[in-house]
Amino acid sequence: MTPSERSAAASSLRADIEATLEAMTLEEQVALLAGADSWTTMPIPRLGIPAIKVTDGPNGARGGGSLVGGVPGACFPVGISLASTWNLALIEQIGQALGQEAQTKGARVLLAPTVNLHRSTLNGRNFECYSEDPYLTAQIAVAYIRGVQREGVAATVKHFVGNESEFERMTISSEIDERTLREVYLLPFESAVKEAGVWAIMAAYNKVNGEYATEKIDLLYRLLKLEWKFDGVVMSDWFATHSTVAAINHGLDLEMPGPTQHRGAKLAEAVYSGAASPEAVKDSARRMLRLLARVGAFTNPALSAEQAVDLPEHRALIRRAGAEGIVLLKNDGALPLDAPRLQKIAVIGPNAKTAQIMGGGSAQINPHYRVSPYEGILAQVGKGVEVDYTLGCTNHRLLPLPLPGQMVAANGQEGFAVEYFNSPDLSGEAVFQSQVSSAEVMWFGPAGPGVDPAFSARFSARFTPDASGDYFFDLVSAGLSRLFIDGQLVVNNWEAWQAGGDYFGEGSAEAIGTMPLVAGQAHDVTIEYATRPQRAFALKAVRLGLIHPEGEAAIQRAVDLAQVSDVAIVCVGLNAEWDSEGQDRTGLELPGRQNELVERVAAVNPCTIIVLQTGAPVMMPWLDRVSGIIQAWYPGQECGNAIADVLFGQFNPSGKLPQTFPRRLQDHPAFAHYPGVNGKVQYGEGVFVGYRGYDQQDLEPLFAFGHGLSYTTFKYGDLQLSSEAISPNERLTVSLDVTNIGQRAGQEVVQLYVRDSEARVPRPIKELKGFAKIALAPGEMKRVVFSLDRKTLAYWDVEHHTWVAETGNFEALVGSSSKDIRAQASFTLTETSDFSG
Repeated sequence: MTPSERSAAASSLRADIEATLEAMTLEEQVALLAGADSWTTMPIPRLGIPAIKVTDGPNGARGGGSLVGGVPGACFPVGISLASTWNLALIEQIGQALGQEAQTKGARVLLAPTVNLHRSTLNGRNFECYSEDPYLTAQIAVAYIRGVQREGVAATVKHFVGNESEFERMTISSEIDERTLREVYLLPFESAVKEAGVWAIMAAYNKVNGEYATEKIDLLYRLLKLEWKFDGVVMSDWFATHSTVAAINHGLDLEMPGPTQHRGAKLAEAVYSGAASPEAVKDSARRMLRLLARVGAFTNPALSAEQAVDLPEHRALIRRAGAEGIVLLKNDGALPLDAPRLQKIAVIGPNAKTAQIMGGGSAQINPHYRVSPYEGILAQVGKGVEVDYTLGCTNHRLLPLPLPGQMVAANGQEGFAVEYFNSPDLSGEAVFQSQVSSAEVMWFGPAGPGVDPAFSARFSARFTPDASGDYFFDLVSAGLSRLFIDGQLVVNNWEAWQAGGDYFGEGSAEAIGTMPLVAGQAHDVTIEYATRPQRAFALKAVRLGLIHPEGEAAIQRAVDLAQVSDVAIVCVGLNAEWDSEGQDRTGLELPGRQNELVERVAAVNPCTIIVLQTGAPVMMPWLDRVSGIIQAWYPGQECGNAIADVLFGQFNPSGKLPQTFPRRLQDHPAFAHYPGVNGKVQYGEGVFVGYRGYDQQDLEPLFAFGHGLSYTTFKYGDLQLSSEAISPNERLTVSLDVTNIGQRAGQEVVQLYVRDSEARVPRPIKELKGFAKIALAPGEMKRVVFSLDRKTLAYWDVEHHTWVAETGNFEALVGSSSKDIRAQASFTLTETSDFSG
């Protein structure tokens, strides 16, 4: 399509939207501004305005199903893993694939990406976000959005803004000064709007400087819509709308989910009374119509059925991205492993046979499959090498779910038979019966045909233990629950229900009971569940866990196996119970006895390799006693294959840390201001977030921002500048040569930082302002070129509320990490310039 044809098409689209808008009654305009249900918008059949479907999330399209179960979909690496690739072309490919995945679930809007920053290492959604650095976050987000929207699916950048923790997340006020907000936390959103042209933005749960983000006029209307000229839809996070009049007048277009609580007849009445602006309603309706047009809903209005489409090209892309996001933190020469020279490999740890592929919360999906590290290693080495496994220890926060096949319903199928009752106490006749395969069930919408919002349910199965002894059972439920074994009450989470942090804050605290069981003897297991009084329309869930603890014996078996093996690969870390929406972590330690496991294995095997899977930094007291460490994050459904590709050199690691790993929690810049008190969290570190704060305090991190090793070596040449002095209207070109002087082909992320040597306001010692990922064959050299303009040199002037690029001396610093600067050069900005953006 030529530019003139595009212009004509755009004009025609605008005319069609305006004509439709003028034909709508106020009630019809208002109806568009709230969801019809959890995942769809409201149609207006009289005017042929269709409904569209939205779907979570950042690492896969779940569709309208529960967080557990539902129609399977492809599970991609989580946000921090994607950012660790520093590969914008790859991220754009992944965005395009996720757009395609959304279409397989009948969705036109993907609720992603998440661009909140890694302000703290403890944020429960650290895994879902990209980086502590606003520039890196912005660039990853732009590539992701472009990929998604190329498929005609709207991306939804979230959560706007100041949503950097899960502590009191529905009500806490993020207290952020103007300069910090502009330079740090708004930057990724600004790039999403101005560079990527994102079609939707999600307003956050929290307050910003005392006002809810869903009704803060300075942000939603004055900044987004007037200053940045955002022409898409601003939607609320789910249940984050708090008002009728303020929300619509101040810029919130769409209340989610439906059915509406604050709009509908309430909003129409507010317009008629003069409290709500009819122009605001009309503008929001216009934006909704524009969104429908952009995603092709008028030309193809059907809500397609959800499908499980397992594409080979998506499998390959996930495997490549998972491997490229892996960061080689340490290597004493043991890696890559040479399979033909190995006879026996020990694969040890709680994450060895359990594929930890994603974090918890709304980002969860039901994956097509999961490849564990053990399975990936076994497939990599083939039959010529003996690969033995032992658990060593556990890393659960809640007791683990029953293993496949442990719970069997009366009909012989895996899982539980379920009966539903329209009563609070399982009285009366069952109104619906079903079968579930998992011991964790969540209901977002109706539990089944004929089941009321307030219901009770009975889950029944048989459990045959494979060992005798004391078994621990737990229940966590959003609702009331209790567990019976052979008719005996073992866990009472009914009368003794206490609030906990799971299930987005709707869940109970973990309730635990014990019972001695005999190996080979079948036992009747019954879970009774009921929605809580006055909470019938809230999230509903129940989860059963169980374990037969082994303790010291399990660690000793790991030590014994490691001692007789050529290499010990220890798979430790966290999982979706620890890294999850709805709750923050309490510290940086690996849970359970994992540190002890690593120490004892390393003491008997000099070739101990750690595969670390977390969504955030952790402490490593055993760092000096192991031969190699790879940070694998949560790399999606190809988890084990991606890890094995790196361990055995099929893929040369090229990931770089997007977040600093501190030596201790107290070193983190946000430590003194986290998570908040008295309903407020002060962003007291200001612009000195992440590595900027470590530089300011002259603290040596455990691993620096941008750190990541390779199986080859790169040599950096001298830095060359296009000029030693530039005016604000000129661009400065920064270039250097990088050579692969090793024996393997590899990729290097060349990072450009800028230092303002003479600023009149406190500025970071260095700030990331550019990066390039290059692939080099052995002996190959490539020239890397960066460009700087006045925006990259500027800070936000709070006195004049504008950007200022200040005259004076600057330094360009290029390196392999924020602490590994290989070349630098100085230049001067000849005059001061202030500008709006």
